[in-house]
Amino acid sequence: MSNIEIAPLQIPSAEDIVQRAQDMIPMLRERAQACEANRMVSKETIQAFQDAGFFRILQPKRWGGYEMHPNVLNKVLMELARGCPSSAWNVMVLGVHPFEVGLLPARVGDELWAQDSSVLVSSSYAPFGTVDKAEGGYVLNGEWLTSSGCDHAAGGAFVGGRVQEQGETEFRSFWVQRSQFDIVDDWHVVGLAGTGSKKLCLRNAFVAGYRSHVIGAYDESSHGGVNNLYKMPFFYVFYAAVSSVIIGMARGMADLYIEHMKPRQNINQAVGAAVNDPFIKGRLGEAHAKILGATSRVLQNTDEAWSYASQGRLVPLDVRIRHFATNQFTGGECFDAAHMIFKKTSTRGIWMNSPLQRQMRDILVGANHITQNQDNIGELLGGHLLGNPLPQPNPFGAKA
Repeated sequence: MSNIEIAPLQIPSAEDIVQRAQDMIPMLRERAQACEANRMVSKETIQAFQDAGFFRILQPKRWGGYEMHPNVLNKVLMELARGCPSSAWNVMVLGVHPFEVGLLPARVGDELWAQDSSVLVSSSYAPFGTVDKAEGGYVLNGEWLTSSGCDHAAGGAFVGGRVQEQGETEFRSFWVQRSQFDIVDDWHVVGLAGTGSKKLCLRNAFVAGYRSHVIGAYDESSHGGVNNLYKMPFFYVFYAAVSSVIIGMARGMADLYIEHMKPRQNINQAVGAAVNDPFIKGRLGEAHAKILGATSRVLQNTDEAWSYASQGRLVPLDVRIRHFATNQFTGGECFDAAHMIFKKTSTRGIWMNSPLQRQMRDILVGANHITQNQDNIGELLGGHLLGNPLPQPNPFGAKA
């Protein structure tokens, strides 16, 4: 059992915690340039997120968390990314992992949060390294790339790997402790530079079997959890959170565009004030519609999944397929919306001291994330709707 002495929980309302995120937008904007230059989110900003309770939204109550509706985290991310996409990305990654702990045996959470229930965990799920079975667990070796927020994750990391089990390949997640890996600073990128998504190097790291689970598995054994929140599909919760950050980035681009255009005078056009230019207005209206559509879909999908999970039921397969697939169009739609209005800033948006170009580069990188793979997922979803069999292994978890 945990050694933590937990005071009676003071859980904020969903409205209060989202308002806290909205109130941080000016501060995050002020720190965004330094965040990019330093290639990591500052300790002060992470502490502000801790104080606001963002990392407790999906954390089990057993260890001092709030166990809230996943849309609370999604809405928080949609606000934070308006101010600083990299900072919001860290909240997304570090804020989803308490949910993953809720899927594992309780002793994992007891070990992770035995002394401090605010300890954070980063991740790198792509199976870059090797995994070998050993007595009582697994031995991991290799390099795992792009572990966002790893500098702030004293609780270690979840890393992904493939394991052969009875002739079949399993995609598993392994909780490795901070002492079991080195961090290599190789994060030199065109956008989202402030996420600090550095490389983790593991050498003969032993992971006990109970510290691992099959990613994508979805049945009563994998998603029983300590309460109904943990009936939500892990892949869906994670993918929807990524989509929410990207929506916030696009909303931030629209914010910057409006602020840029309101005082602007067109030198070469007869209309004078930019706010009277029909193309400037038209692009903003179309971009807003795209962003609103993506926002509504992510929130509605999450609400629909929650309507099952909150009753202690697993989400049906057809519903999971629709949610998992349609959310992956978010990155492309938000990039299109942002690029549409960025082009109307002309040369004024391209200077390195303009926040518009940084926001655009961050959206470009966010939309490249594997969770936004609309090409492959569109073919898979369309095939399913036409009656084609699902691929094996099934990315949606076919057991339920």
